[in-house]
Amino acid sequence: MDHKTVLLTGATSGIGEQTAWALARQSFNLYLLVRNTAKGEQLKREIITETSNPNIAVVPCDLADMQSVANAVALIRTRLDTIDVLINNAGGIFPERQLTKDGIECTFATNHLGHFVLTLSLMPLLQKGQARVINVSSDAYKQARVNFHDLQLKNNYSPLRAYGNAKLFNIYFTRSLNERFASKGVTAYCLHPGVINTHFGEGSTGLVKLLLRIARPFMKTPEQGAETTVYLATEPGIEHLSGSYFKNRKPVRDASAALHNNSARQKLWVKSTELAKEYLV
Repeated sequence: MDHKTVLLTGATSGIGEQTAWALARQSFNLYLLVRNTAKGEQLKREIITETSNPNIAVVPCDLADMQSVANAVALIRTRLDTIDVLINNAGGIFPERQLTKDGIECTFATNHLGHFVLTLSLMPLLQKGQARVINVSSDAYKQARVNFHDLQLKNNYSPLRAYGNAKLFNIYFTRSLNERFASKGVTAYCLHPGVINTHFGEGSTGLVKLLLRIARPFMKTPEQGAETTVYLATEPGIEHLSGSYFKNRKPVRDASAALHNNSARQKLWVKSTELAKEYLV
């Protein structure tokens, strides 16, 4: 898959940054979709200098701002006719309930809805490239408690529940993409990168802060955390595993009832489409 084009969100830190480095070393053409363009440009310069791969571009894209996502899509469409891999890596956890400028709860917007808009808006280019879509999820989905009458947690907000719900939604989104687009050549995969020692959740308080402090000595490095993402982006012959959830570069079978709730999965697609319809072009 050398010299093919990869789009990567959340590339300026943690496993996203390590994913960018790994793919640049393998001569991929990289489009780094970043909220902080100054950090993105700095990373671009460092990668080009270190790897001698000149095919690195920075695209402003704030996943919590649907207009920013739409602007990124418009820019990408002017530069590319086809996409080979889209890696939806960006994410976040928020100690207090916050709303975006679109009035969407931040965890839901950043981890799910922004990537929903990005992926579907780029679908014509993904189909042309017979692309892979890779969604970085997490075993935090086990903390999910989804109420579709209160999808954005106006009542009883907790950061762990909001993040767990969003990571479950990443898995639902992957399986819905597989169901809807695999027959058209676009495959989809999701993964648990492991518990990673990065700055993720740095502003957390209370129970989240305590859990992170306890877990830190046992965490993977960002380089180790990127391994499964890079595998899914580069490994040939895995199309038959589209829709699967991966850990340590292997698909896993999880009997959790939540993961196999097709009714909830379909409801999420409908709700997401309703919330994002203004930006789905």
